[in-house]
Amino acid sequence: MKLALVGSTGLVGGVMVKVLEEQNLPVTDFYPVASSKSIGKVVPFKGVKYPVISIQQAIDAKPDVAIFSAGGNVSKEWAPKFAVNGCTVIDNSSAWRMDPTKKLIVPEINAHELTVNDKIIANPNCSTIQMVMALAPLEKKYGLKRLVVSTYQSITGTGKEAIDQYGRELLGEDKRANDPYPHKIFENCLPHCDIFLNNNYTKEEMKLVHETRKILGREDIGITATAVRVPVMGGHSESINVELIKDFEIEDIKAILNNTPGVVVLDNPNDNQYPMPLNAQGRDEVFVGRIRKDESQPRTLNMWVVADNLRKGAATNAIQIAVYLVKEGILKAHVTV
Repeated sequence: MKLALVGSTGLVGGVMVKVLEEQNLPVTDFYPVASSKSIGKVVPFKGVKYPVISIQQAIDAKPDVAIFSAGGNVSKEWAPKFAVNGCTVIDNSSAWRMDPTKKLIVPEINAHELTVNDKIIANPNCSTIQMVMALAPLEKKYGLKRLVVSTYQSITGTGKEAIDQYGRELLGEDKRANDPYPHKIFENCLPHCDIFLNNNYTKEEMKLVHETRKILGREDIGITATAVRVPVMGGHSESINVELIKDFEIEDIKAILNNTPGVVVLDNPNDNQYPMPLNAQGRDEVFVGRIRKDESQPRTLNMWVVADNLRKGAATNAIQIAVYLVKEGILKAHVTV
């Protein structure tokens, strides 16, 4: 299989290389792609150092799969150019997520929707992925009525520049004018992820609303969100208040989640066991704990959901899509295992 990785020198791109090495994909030709300033650098993959090439060179190589993690503008311009050559594009940006002609995929939930005709496949937002992993089995059994979500998102979700800002502030330096955050992030929390929209919600908050409805196929679910950036180096956390259509027992909720592939229930308050970002770092599972009834209204529960935002929230989910395509023979015209 010929695979191009667009955005290979970025923070998520580096994790994608690592996850690709771990997954059983039959990659025979690897093409790391980055911006012009990175041309000539090398990206190690499975013991071989591959030179970074331009995006046009990657198109000319006619890859079977191109995984994009280079921002929405790059994806909008270049993904169709790969697709028209017969390449399947898996895009990690927000460019195609809400396009009604494109599938928004979390493999454990809706990969069965994919066909050979899907040449541009959207990878959801990191916060959305971990949330729907915990909610999809509850939607199937009880139906979702309303969600109230508060996120606590790692600075790694912003990128290398945010890590640099945190590192300088940790050493006592003042915030710089060109830093990615408008305020200090060290010893602080910012209720501000992405840009503010006309409704005074941020773009990140509205992604949670729109993407969740699309993935679950339920436009009528009531969803409201507050997204907060916290000085954590890896792993997003979410407090989710879930109102269900049908009544439930907490032990049944835990049993359902325990039997959901990709989900780990870590919920023993008596022993101080609950999900934390430190537990999730480097892991592909979504961790769920603090599962309890909301005593203020019926058919409602609270849960705490944590995942590594660079892995399951981005790299792993995208590569799981590629694995599914190969396993199900959707790429069989190009790839043999």
